[in-house]
Amino acid sequence: MKVLTFKSSQGALGKVGSEKAPELVLKELKELYLSESGRVLNVEKFDVEVDNSNIFTSGENLEIAFKKNYSHSRIVVVGGDHSMTYFSFKAFASRENNSGLIIFDAHPDCMENFKVTHEDFVRVLIDENILNSKNIILVGLRNWHKNEYAYLKSKRITYFTMEQVFNDYQDVCDTIMENIRSWGNTYVSVDIDFLDPAFAPGTGYLEAGGASTRELLYFLKRIKMINSVKAFDLVEIIPDKDKEGITVKAGAKVLSEFLS
Repeated sequence: MKVLTFKSSQGALGKVGSEKAPELVLKELKELYLSESGRVLNVEKFDVEVDNSNIFTSGENLEIAFKKNYSHSRIVVVGGDHSMTYFSFKAFASRENNSGLIIFDAHPDCMENFKVTHEDFVRVLIDENILNSKNIILVGLRNWHKNEYAYLKSKRITYFTMEQVFNDYQDVCDTIMENIRSWGNTYVSVDIDFLDPAFAPGTGYLEAGGASTRELLYFLKRIKMINSVKAFDLVEIIPDKDKEGITVKAGAKVLSEFLS
């Protein structure tokens, strides 16, 4: 499977370090010889050129690379901060009709800051009519600003708090899959802070009360069974904040299950 690496933290509002994640995650991935289902993990890596002086030049390079390598078969992007998803999903949506987006994240990323950062990229995608607000599901929310909450309500965006996930993650997953089947092809984005800090301490925003790695794997194992799920990204791992490497290992494990 084709894997694009995007080594940039330009949209992270000063929280640098996620640019180091792609190489370390892919290095750790080599230690996982087979997936849990016994499948070989085949990676065809492509590095996206980053212009550290201009986030939009970097983003345009990502869009070009995504379009070049995406042929309606599955593709992966490893970042990097979450603003990356603005550019990669934009490229995905340009090639697909009625495309959908599933995001596993502790935050809605719907702030009104400035275009485009890891705190507002979801809002920008919707406001620029790149993404239909009916075709997105946010999973795992547990820290949000009142303005984000108001935006979610005004746009009638489907979301599940972490409490809802904890109370019945199987039912939540059923609902997600039902929605995916009603869309065109779907893009899945995983912010590592969906996981509890006990499982992923190496990230920019540590939000207590998150999911376990196994719970995230449950979602991904089921979701990937749907053929219309075509793209996946992994973001917001900051290796230097986790000297034991737990977060990188979790990221590699998550990646392995989508790749298999």
